[in-house]
Amino acid sequence: MSGVFGIISKKNCASNLLYGTDYHSHMGTEYGGMAVLGNRFHRSIHDIRKSQFKSKFYEDFKEMEGNAGIGVISDRDAQPLIICSKFGTFAIVSTGIVENTDEIAKEILDSGETFSEMSGGQINSVELIAKLITQGNTVIDGIERVYDRIEGSASILLLTDKGIFAARDRLGRTPLVLGEKDGDYAVATEDCSFLNLGFHIVKYLEPGEIIRINQDGFQTLSRGGNRNQICSFLWIYTGYPASSYEGISVEVVREHSGRFLAKNDNVEADLVAGVPDSGVGHAIGYAMESGLPYRRPLVKYTPGYGRSYTPPSQEMRDLVATMKLIPVRDVIKGNRIVLCEDSIVRGTQLKNFTLVKLWESGAREIHVRPACPPLMFHCKFALSTRSIDELVARNAINAIEGRHVDNITEYLDETSEKYKAMVDWIAREINVTTLKFQKMENMIAAIGLPREKLCLHCWVGEGTPRCT
Repeated sequence: MSGVFGIISKKNCASNLLYGTDYHSHMGTEYGGMAVLGNRFHRSIHDIRKSQFKSKFYEDFKEMEGNAGIGVISDRDAQPLIICSKFGTFAIVSTGIVENTDEIAKEILDSGETFSEMSGGQINSVELIAKLITQGNTVIDGIERVYDRIEGSASILLLTDKGIFAARDRLGRTPLVLGEKDGDYAVATEDCSFLNLGFHIVKYLEPGEIIRINQDGFQTLSRGGNRNQICSFLWIYTGYPASSYEGISVEVVREHSGRFLAKNDNVEADLVAGVPDSGVGHAIGYAMESGLPYRRPLVKYTPGYGRSYTPPSQEMRDLVATMKLIPVRDVIKGNRIVLCEDSIVRGTQLKNFTLVKLWESGAREIHVRPACPPLMFHCKFALSTRSIDELVARNAINAIEGRHVDNITEYLDETSEKYKAMVDWIAREINVTTLKFQKMENMIAAIGLPREKLCLHCWVGEGTPRCT
């Protein structure tokens, strides 16, 4: 999942744009970019795989001048793009993923059009979205055309001389929030980007809602639909602790999640710990409920290393996992540890790096408690899990059955013997004393939204990849 930030200001917006975008750095590891509109467009894009966003752009933003700008932390495509169209010249950024890029691209190419952005040999999905928009009769019609055509999700910021058009994904899987400060307006994926910049929240955009912000304020151009299936993983893992989605705090949800883990546990232990950073809130909640002390046997070396989950290559994921966590041996040695983790996806980094550090530092027992159920399906709405075959739960099922299994209904039942066998297999595979996953009903209760308003596809395969 990527993160976007846009701003309309009465003065030069470049500084606030830099810092507002930087507050989305936890959302992606591939590219960062900014575009500012003054007398002309100023744009800068950098590869941020081996460096931080702010360090790459600190000199660039000084050369940018204008009252309007958009920025992005991208997990896949180089952006923002500057497009010359019948609507005039505009800059565009997007979050989410287009699953049927090849199908739509073929139609566009067959019509005689071309694609110019070929990052890594692949068609840039942001350019594809821009081309769909320009096929519309208006910008709004074009954005609606995007939602009619794509499979997956997309929230879009489009910067023109008429202001910033902000469109939230039709089913709300990726969030957008509007903020205001002294007549300046900002729109962002993460509302935590507003706090230190002095913006206050005006509204969370509804699924499918399209607004325009400019010097006169903001205007709702399309109210969107009534359906909402926001990504549950935002609260469990992806989102920043200081953020809220639909007005629900990430940190508070994680504390609730940890409390549920403790309520359904009876393990004897000496301390509770969280795998930094996203496991920490879950561990605090577990400690609050259980009465066990919260301690830090693993500390993250910051700010040099980001998340080990988001980089696309296994080599880079392993490098980050190796280097970012440092064991505190005096806290670990001889202790029985409840280790709260946001999730177990592949299980490779937890097994090969995190747990090895604890065992080699003298842990007596390690009881792993993920804050969500086993992931069973790859994500079709953001660039997170990329295939079923990489999921450790699917590997467990295939090993138990002795073959590839498509129908996994019995393994989704938390009360079944097959579910228990799957969890036991994962526990042996990653080498832990015990393993106990969060129950689906408790994860939903921790978030506090009705089940039908949450995207749970990664766990149960619910829903359809089409945006309509």
